[in-house]
Amino acid sequence: MTRRTLPLLLAALLALVLPATAGAKSTITMSGSTSVFPLVKQLASNYVKQNRGAAQFRLLQGGSDIGINDVARGRVTFGMASRDPQRSDPGGLVFNRIARDGVCIVTHPRNPLPTISRATVQAIFSGRIRNWSAVPGARQKGPIDLITRTPSSGTADAFQNIFMGLNLRVAGNASPKSTNGLASQAVRSNPAAIGYLDFTFTAGTAVAPYQGVPCNLRNAKSGQYGGVRNLWLVSRGRASGDAGRFLRWVTGSRGQRVVAKGWVSLR
Repeated sequence: MTRRTLPLLLAALLALVLPATAGAKSTITMSGSTSVFPLVKQLASNYVKQNRGAAQFRLLQGGSDIGINDVARGRVTFGMASRDPQRSDPGGLVFNRIARDGVCIVTHPRNPLPTISRATVQAIFSGRIRNWSAVPGARQKGPIDLITRTPSSGTADAFQNIFMGLNLRVAGNASPKSTNGLASQAVRSNPAAIGYLDFTFTAGTAVAPYQGVPCNLRNAKSGQYGGVRNLWLVSRGRASGDAGRFLRWVTGSRGQRVVAKGWVSLR
């Protein structure tokens, strides 16, 4: 199995089809970020209810880079991305911001951290600190097990930009996971683990306050929490037709009311 085949297989297995209504004009297809997927699933469901007959949806997962490459090649209508545009992205793409959310530092429930500083995050994930005895407030003893995300992940890119900065990289002994769900499971099952997750996937983990501020929706909305990033729908050129109408609905008042229930809205 090739490196490319595995994300595509994951995408196929995690496919969601929202049923078409009578007279649907087209199918809007999307692939990409496992962080953006829960939001877009809710947006698509609400859009179908409010605009009967407008469109049908097919949503696939696989990682931000997968979604961006899929839309660039014309395989999908939109790529779901939880990272900002990069110079290496294919040309002709339009990144349409639809929401913001938070990236949280998480540990096993038996090893909650009272707070964690940016310097400590950098020291742990770069491998300079390798034992829990050197982490302020940790209850766990022994070696630290790093849980990270695969390179195609937008959450990995956001973590790098927000927490690590330009000059540090995650240590090579970290265990990469292809989805937020798998990363969460790895942390929940290992008392020695530490990782990072989109804040909608943190149930069952101990979420460490970052710089003394809890990672939650309220603090992300207020601007107090510093680990916030953008969520995007990426189109090949300007979205038009049914895709354009859906995008305008998402970024308009009705779509943003859906966003505000679990994410940081644009309004």
